[in-house]
Amino acid sequence: MFDNLSKFSPLRITLAVVFSISIYTTSYAQDTSETQPQVGTTQKVGDVVLFALPAATLATSFIVGDEKGAWQFTKGLALTVGVTYGLKFAINKPRPDMSNDNSFPSGHTSTVFHSAGYVHRRYGFKYAIGSYALAGFTAASRIDSNKHDLLDVIAGATIGLGSNLLFVTEYQQEHMELTYSSADGNHMIGFKYKF
Repeated sequence: MFDNLSKFSPLRITLAVVFSISIYTTSYAQDTSETQPQVGTTQKVGDVVLFALPAATLATSFIVGDEKGAWQFTKGLALTVGVTYGLKFAINKPRPDMSNDNSFPSGHTSTVFHSAGYVHRRYGFKYAIGSYALAGFTAASRIDSNKHDLLDVIAGATIGLGSNLLFVTEYQQEHMELTYSSADGNHMIGFKYKF
């Protein structure tokens, strides 16, 4: 029964999960009010970052050959989306613009902070600075567009960052090796890098 599962690589599974999550969040993130509010540039950019940051994060993990990290990212993203939308439908807090009852927590914020937190935890803070800047901008865009208040975006950021604590481990660069040897009073330090 499970013999056919071996043909599914982690890459295919990861891409399928991320695609499914993005379709799900897009369908539920639509504004359901009868009169559609004007969408400003800040909100449009925040909407683009919602999809671009996770896609770039996942693509980067595959480019550097980190399939284990890509799988950790996918599991964390699935948890982030599940918790976020579970709370949205359980709490039913009205949005500040009264367009629907899906304000708490911010899905945009939880998703982008999951991506930024993944980069930070997996590869280091210096690589995550840009991701955190984009995540912060997206959170601010949700407040600016009157879709969320400060509590909504703080809760979203907490959920996104928290999921990384469960799944993401530090990236071990196996292609780099530092060696030390000593013989007859001679000491040698070596560094080896495999391409």
